[in-house]
Amino acid sequence: MSLFSDDAGADAAENSFAVVERFFEPTQAYIVQGCLRAAGIAAHLADANLVQMHGLLTPALGGVRLLVPTVQLDAARTLIAAYQRGDLALDEDVDVGKPAAD
Repeated sequence: MSLFSDDAGADAAENSFAVVERFFEPTQAYIVQGCLRAAGIAAHLADANLVQMHGLLTPALGGVRLLVPTVQLDAARTLIAAYQRGDLALDEDVDVGKPAAD
């Protein structure tokens, strides 16, 4: 991407991020971010460290923001909805295999 390109507007649209969800608990935000990344969605968190360090600022900041590329926004919303419904939950008796060897 060049600063002097005529296609700078198109490049900006391809590289823009949108807030897909907000969380008041940073741990929950990290879990959902992990689900999105495992599905190949480039998810990023904003204000997670600030909310962890200064919990009283959480309402003022609007919580931890989960950002995804705008081109992956619909896929992210679908996956977050599945997570919130419990579709991604494991059964209690599921065999996750042996621990990895060191």
